[in-house]
Amino acid sequence: MLTGITHLHSTLAILVILALLFSIISALISKPISEKVRKIAKISMITLHVQFLVGLILYFISPLGFASFSGAAMKDSAARLFILEHPFVGLIAVVLVTIGHAKLKRSDNNSGGKTILLYYSLGLLLILSRIPWSSWSILN
Repeated sequence: MLTGITHLHSTLAILVILALLFSIISALISKPISEKVRKIAKISMITLHVQFLVGLILYFISPLGFASFSGAAMKDSAARLFILEHPFVGLIAVVLVTIGHAKLKRSDNNSGGKTILLYYSLGLLLILSRIPWSSWSILN
C-alpha cells in the first residue's frame, strides 16, 4: 500500500506541475480571461488539493514522515526535507493557489490574468523548490 500511495503522489506531482503551468500559460495568452481559462485554473486547484490529501495520507503512513519526527532528524537535511519542509511548503503552495482562485472568482476579466500569474506562479515555484528530486519515484 505504501508503494502505491508513493507512486500516486509522485504521478500526481507531474499532473499538478503540468496543470499549474497550463493555467499560467493560458492566463498569459488569453486577454481578457475567458471562462475556459477560469475552468483550467479551477481544475489546477482541484488537482493540487487532491495531491495534498494524498501527501497527507503518505505523511502519516510512511516511515519517512511523521513517524521519524525528532530533534535528531532536524539536524539531517534529507530527513528534515521529508518531515517538515516538503509538507509545510506544500501547504503554503495550496493556500496560495486557493487564495488565487478565490480572487480570480471575484475579479473581472481584465485583472484575472494577473491574479493567476501571481498566485499560481508562486505556488508552482514553492512546489518545485521542495520536491525531493533525489528520491522522486518517477525518476528512479
